[in-house]
Amino acid sequence: MFTTACQEQLLPGDTLQQKWEFAVSAGYDAVELRGKGDFHFRDRLPELRRARADGVVMPTVCVDMLHFFGAFDEELRRDAIEQMKSQLSVIAEIGGTGAQTPASYGMFSRRLPPFTPPRDEAADREVLLAGLAELGEHARREGVTLFLEPLNRYEDHMVNRLEQAAGLIRTVGLDSVRIGIDSYHMNIEEADPAAAIVAAAPYIGHAQVSDSNRFQPGAGHLDWSAWLGALDAAGYRGHLALECRLTGDPAEAVRSVPSFLRRAAA
Repeated sequence: MFTTACQEQLLPGDTLQQKWEFAVSAGYDAVELRGKGDFHFRDRLPELRRARADGVVMPTVCVDMLHFFGAFDEELRRDAIEQMKSQLSVIAEIGGTGAQTPASYGMFSRRLPPFTPPRDEAADREVLLAGLAELGEHARREGVTLFLEPLNRYEDHMVNRLEQAAGLIRTVGLDSVRIGIDSYHMNIEEADPAAAIVAAAPYIGHAQVSDSNRFQPGAGHLDWSAWLGALDAAGYRGHLALECRLTGDPAEAVRSVPSFLRRAAA
């Protein structure tokens, strides 16, 4: 059975300890952290250590930067890789399991003008494989996992579907690189989300949840019974991390999710 996590920015409270208190009362099992750029996540280590000592469960971090390891500019790629290495090291130090990142975000879309990216598909693949190999080796040394997140076609032109991520991971050949799936992006890109989950089962390491409209689960039209049933059939036993916008009263929206997901999975 899955466990639930909530991203820290969705939880009320000024400290991680306060956010954790609310999360537990709402039925969550963990808090997913956000990893900003400029080594901000590394600079939070004293705060994170105190939170861990106080019992806050923080298994994963989701990157929150302006550029990523698939960037067109080599200097930006190098910076993103170094940032991600740092985040992997920090999450390892506080007893977590891994860090999630897309290949890029908002960098280019073939669905919008000018339609043709400045780098061809072969060069894209070379850049992605090199980045995943370097980050995967660092994750392996730290004892954690890098989760590659496919995004929808309007946010990333390189990795949109689970099968694409799985193909890259097979080529890299490291157990420390896995897919971080996101229900919102899958709703756009996968013809059959449940079938895509089952097909990619050996490569799925993390899962983020929001509904078809990017609001909290239950506020859209995603078939949660099928989606969660596929994850169960795939043998997934990790966290479902809430990453979404909120509609209605924010605190009540956050509170509604664990019970909704458990009913949908029943």
